[in-house]
Parts: sequence; C-alpha cells; structure tokens
Amino acid sequence: MKQVSHQNTTGTAAKVGAALFFLWAVLHIWVGYEGVYQYLSSGTQGQWNMVIGGSNAPRAAFQHSTDAMTAHAQGQLLVNFCIDVGGYGVLGLFVGWLIWAQASWLGYFIGVFVIGIGDLAFLFSLVTSGIIEFNAGTLGGPIIWFLALLITPFGLPAMRKTTAHLG
Repeated sequence: MKQVSHQNTTGTAAKVGAALFFLWAVLHIWVGYEGVYQYLSSGTQGQWNMVIGGSNAPRAAFQHSTDAMTAHAQGQLLVNFCIDVGGYGVLGLFVGWLIWAQASWLGYFIGVFVIGIGDLAFLFSLVTSGIIEFNAGTLGGPIIWFLALLITPFGLPAMRKTTAHLG
C-alpha cells in the first residue's frame, strides 16, 4: 500500500500575507531605531516630539518637563516603549518567516493574537485617544496587520492533515 502525504506548501495568498507581516515588521523595527536615535541625540524632548502630535496632545501645546528627574524617567519610559515596538517588529519577521517558509498556522495565530494585542492596544489607547497623531504612518501598521490576517489563511494548508491511501 502506497501512502501519499500532502506537504505543507505555502500558497500565493499566504506568501502575500507573509510579505505584509515583513512590511509591518520593518515599520515597527524603524520605530524602535528612531526611538533609540531620539533618545541618544535629542533626549526626552525629541522622544516626545516623535510620539505625540494627536488632537489631544499637539506638539505646540505640549509642555515638556523642566524637572531633570521627571524628564529622565519619561525618557526611560519612552525608550522602553520604542524598543518594545521594535521587538514586536522582530516578532513580525519571525511570523512572516514561519508563514512563508513553513506554511505555519502557529505563525499565523501568533500574528493574530500576540501582534494583534500590541497593534490594537496602540491603535485604541494612543491613536484614537488623540495622543499620537492620526496619519498614514500610525494607521498603516494596523491596516497592514489586518490585511495580512485576512489574506494569509487562503494560502495555508488545511489545518487538519490528511493522508490518502492508494492501493
């Protein structure tokens, strides 16, 4: 009796979804890089100017701390936030690779839930609240993530592995 097993091959839709995760990842790694750059070159004021600008925190009206200890604490929190965003970007590279190279449902679900928690928390707590500027850059990440979620499953193998028996 000859067995034919179906290999996990990545279809075109999953490759498009993986490419979207790669794009999402690069954007988030850039935020980590830019946050560290601002931390090193412009201090807390540069960091704040990088992340604020929304309707409820316009740059022109924002009052930067003049107290050294408060500014230092804020700078450390902001650099941590930016590095965390960059870390999500690294995770996005891993998710994209899992989908592209392994046709992995696990990679897809990490993208759905873990990356989703980070992206949606950012969108709803910082962008829609008016703290971070509402623009193509801040909406691009969640839109790219959402498109990746919609497209990817159509190129992944069936979740249940089947083996056909041929005689």
